[in-house]
Amino acid sequence: MASSSTIPATENKVLILKSSDGDEFQLEESIAIGSVTIKNMVEDDCASNTIPLPNVDTEALVKIFEYLKKHAEISGSDEEEEIKKTKIKDFDKEFVSVKMQKLFNIILAANFLDIKALLDLCAQAIADKIKNKSHVAVRKIFNVECDYTKGEEEAVRKENAWAFEGEEFDESLD
Repeated sequence: MASSSTIPATENKVLILKSSDGDEFQLEESIAIGSVTIKNMVEDDCASNTIPLPNVDTEALVKIFEYLKKHAEISGSDEEEEIKKTKIKDFDKEFVSVKMQKLFNIILAANFLDIKALLDLCAQAIADKIKNKSHVAVRKIFNVECDYTKGEEEAVRKENAWAFEGEEFDESLD
């Protein structure tokens, strides 16, 4: 019988990942190592049992698995590079077409799991969503309280009136 050290690296080893909500998921190691955090745990032999992910809730973990699986599936296909790029771009566009709060949760999880491409994708999606939003809407979206009194804010607006000329801002929160 072969020892575990002679098992080829291409064999589909399954990892068990546990969300902060206590839910456990199985994911192929070859896909899970799309996360640098998980890859380091596997390389350091810390992934023998269940891998706890205390900073990742179930909802975000499911979305991240969807992202990792789809990217692995497309990247591993035999299609031409241009077709792969188009498919990934289409998938990514649909993937980030979610509510702002869900994107925030995915960003936090992607940051913890160190999945740079996903972090960049979600950050760009949020930037695109707040583009042309009013300062009031952006404050509400990011839950930032205004430091200025009404009078101070009005003074700043008068002093910098040029910044508000001809601009129409979106007041929606998503």
